[in-house]
Amino acid sequence: MKLIVGLGNPGRKYDKTRHNIGFMFLNNYVNTKCLGSFKEKFNGVFLDVNINGERVIFLEPLTYMNLSGDSVKKYADYFNINIDDILIICDDLDMPLGKLKLKKSGSSGGHNGLKSVELAFSSVNYKRLKIGIGNNKNIETKDYVLGKFNKDEFNILNEKMKIVNNIIDDYLKIDFDKLMNKYNKKDKEV
Repeated sequence: MKLIVGLGNPGRKYDKTRHNIGFMFLNNYVNTKCLGSFKEKFNGVFLDVNINGERVIFLEPLTYMNLSGDSVKKYADYFNINIDDILIICDDLDMPLGKLKLKKSGSSGGHNGLKSVELAFSSVNYKRLKIGIGNNKNIETKDYVLGKFNKDEFNILNEKMKIVNNIIDDYLKIDFDKLMNKYNKKDKEV
């Protein structure tokens, strides 16, 4: 069983903001694959499906970014999912827009959603798919991550959605080390 989590903030106010890239890419996957509709439970919306003979839970915490770990932990406990079987999809301020990077573990890098996950599980050893949102040093970080993407930025992200869909498909089929080797390319955007 796998738990795939997209991080973001609930509500229309945060729709299409940089910090909601986890929600955006998770929703794209679910909609592209016609997997069904989300239901609400444990301060999150989730979808429980069977893919290739494996049960997969897709989750969007509704706790706001800073408390994401609370919802993720409740789902992991309820469905008896080991931390090794969790993939977190989130934005990354330190990578160029659209750059993708898979990681097995590591620090939160200052990301409040990842900090919350680490606190909830008392571990930095969980898998993540980081999606670059770029950075603008002329704008305060909070305002930047809560700012909306412009049309050109959306075009770049739309090109990455098929790749992320392939990453999720492969995550459900192959070993994570092989997945990282396949999609993490040095000095190139995938």
